[in-house]
Amino acid sequence: MAEDDVLRRFGERVRQLRLAAEWSQEDLAEQSGLHRTYISGVEGGHRNASALAIVKLATALRVDVGELFTLVNTRRRQR
Repeated sequence: MAEDDVLRRFGERVRQLRLAAEWSQEDLAEQSGLHRTYISGVEGGHRNASALAIVKLATALRVDVGELFTLVNTRRRQR
């Protein structure tokens, strides 16, 4: 899987969980202690979130860190 595909899919998952919580990007930024533009970059697949940022996002969204990666590995391998 290409790096940009991983970032895009991770961002999609963060967005999905944020919307499920009925939060804006500003709400998630406030809850996680991250800047709104950082959240936007992650969700857009333009930023490679650090381990610390991933933990902050998971804590704010009240999910296990692994939950943020459920869409990242769903593509079946091609043979």
